[in-house]
Parts: sequence; C-alpha cells; structure tokens
Amino acid sequence: MRITDVTVELVDLPAQPSFNWRKGLPGSEGPVTGGILRVHTDDGLVGEAHTRRGVIVADIVKRRIREDLIGRDALARELLWHRLWELDRIEEFPIYALGLVDVALWDIAAKAAGVPAYRLLGSYREALPAYASTVTFSSVEEYLDVADQCLEAGYRAIKLHAWGDARADAELCQKLRAHVGDAVPLMYDGSAGFDLADAVYVGQALAEAGYAWYEEPMREFSVTAYQRLGERVSVPLLVGETSDGAHWNMADYIAAGTAGYVRTSAQYKGGITGALRIAHLADSFQLRAEVHGSGVVNAHLCMAIPNTTYYESLVYTNPIVREAAVHQDGMVHAPTAPGIGFGEPGW
Repeated sequence: MRITDVTVELVDLPAQPSFNWRKGLPGSEGPVTGGILRVHTDDGLVGEAHTRRGVIVADIVKRRIREDLIGRDALARELLWHRLWELDRIEEFPIYALGLVDVALWDIAAKAAGVPAYRLLGSYREALPAYASTVTFSSVEEYLDVADQCLEAGYRAIKLHAWGDARADAELCQKLRAHVGDAVPLMYDGSAGFDLADAVYVGQALAEAGYAWYEEPMREFSVTAYQRLGERVSVPLLVGETSDGAHWNMADYIAAGTAGYVRTSAQYKGGITGALRIAHLADSFQLRAEVHGSGVVNAHLCMAIPNTTYYESLVYTNPIVREAAVHQDGMVHAPTAPGIGFGEPGW
C-alpha cells in the first residue's frame, strides 16, 4: 500500500466557547483556519488527522513532508515516524504538527483491518471514567459551584486550572477539598505558571489536601528544577506534558526520580506511536501514563493503554456543558467506527 499524496484541506472552524486560562495565557480563540491532513494511498484508503493550525500545517506539508512520503509504504508507521523526526531536525516542527502524519497512518491501518484504531493498538478496555478539567473561573465560589455541577453531571474526578497566583491557587485547592470531601479525586494543573519557590508552596498545599497529582507547575525545560521540586513536596508530580522529545526526554524525567505520573498524548508526543512509546516506558517503571487532552484520537489511546486512569474532558462554561462523549454515568466508551472515526456521532 503506497502513499500517493499528502494533502491539507483548509477548513473554517468556529470560535471556541468564551473562557480564560491563568494570568498571562490567552484564553478562547475566535474563528480559526483549521486543517484536515490526508494521506492518500494507491489502495484508495485515505487516512486523516485534524488540527486547529491548518495554515502552518499546510506549509510544512508542502515544503517538507509531501515529497518525502510519496511512494513510501503506508503501513511502515515505524519507519515514517522516524522520518518525521529526521525532518524535524531541519524544520523544528511545532510539537502539535509532528504527529499528524502518524495519526493518519494509524487511521489507514485500522481502516484496512476493518477495526477501530484502539483494537489495533492493543485493546485493553472498552470504557474509562472521565474527569472534569476546568478552565479558569473568576472566584472560589464559582469554582465550588462548577464542581458541584460536574459531580452532578456524572464526572468521577475534577482537575483545576486556576489563576497562576500561588497563594490564591493554594487556598482554592484546599477549599475545594473541604467542599467536596475526601472521596472525590482532585488534581491541579499549574499550566507552567510558577518558579520553583511558588511551585513548592502550592505543592505543599496540595499534599495537605490529598490531591492525586500536581501537573506542570513550571515550564518543562529543566529536569533538575522538577527534581528539586520533587524533593520538597510529597504530592505526586505529573510530568512531561509539553516537553518536546517524546520518550527520549521522558526517560530523563523518570531517571531523575521526578515522575509520580507521566503525561502522554497524540498531540504533544509525536502522534499515536510516540504516545504508546511513553506509556510502555512508564509501565516498565510501574508508573501511570495519563493521557492529556480530549477528542477521539486520545480516546483510542485511553482504551489501549493499560496504565492510564481517566479521560480528560474540558469544562469550558458555567453553567457547565458535559462533553458529548461523556455519558451520564461519567464514563467514556470506545469509538466503534473503523479507523480513528473522525465525525463518528458523539465525537
């Protein structure tokens, strides 16, 4: 099965719901030009991958990727994954663009096999609980109200994205624990808002409140900074969300003793192939590999990776709107269409 073309269709995507992230980060986007990357084959099968950054991806495909892939075996995912990393050495692809071809190749392979992609990946489960992953709300009182709505809607756990103010965030985390009680799993994501001193302060508050994990409190350029943080707090650190380098730099986080959990995803880890590498690496150290982000591609990963706990479901608004893929019991079920299943009802 040979690749005959690689194309990017530019599509107009609507504005996201209005929301905020922490101070210093932009929030919701207006209408954007997205893209559908397609890998075409001489068998007539076409693999897809979707992005909100269509113009950038179209340029990269036109200049670097298309000619390198034409004529190659579409089932040689391992070879082509390495080819993309070779091209990255020259191009320095945006991390979200690096794995798009790999996702499309898995789509082709699963369509050829006539099964949903997670079945081809290994098929560990058919359903997984979802946690509500908040955007940034205006006050402690609003967060508590949103938390109540999330639990009533069936979500099994809650993760906070807060303001990026160490004192205020620590107070919020402890007040949320007091509000929901000890039985509800809680997590906190710092969105890389702190230096080491403030990260320690928040981490100590999270440990006191029994949070399940502490995610990306600092930029992930310095493994040593995370090592220092891990020496000073007892809450488990969830590491490596946006750090470039897939399993290579994740190995450094693990070797340094920083990882309570590791992050994996198709978007930030070189597609499905990179995400699986990280999950298997973590498993060899008896660590969990938590899948970052929502959407159908990451749902397939959740169903295939044994050492993951939840599906991440963003809650953008108040009143909340439960993601369509999350059922009333808080569970997300495996996609059923052959391939990735872009456009499958519920996704």
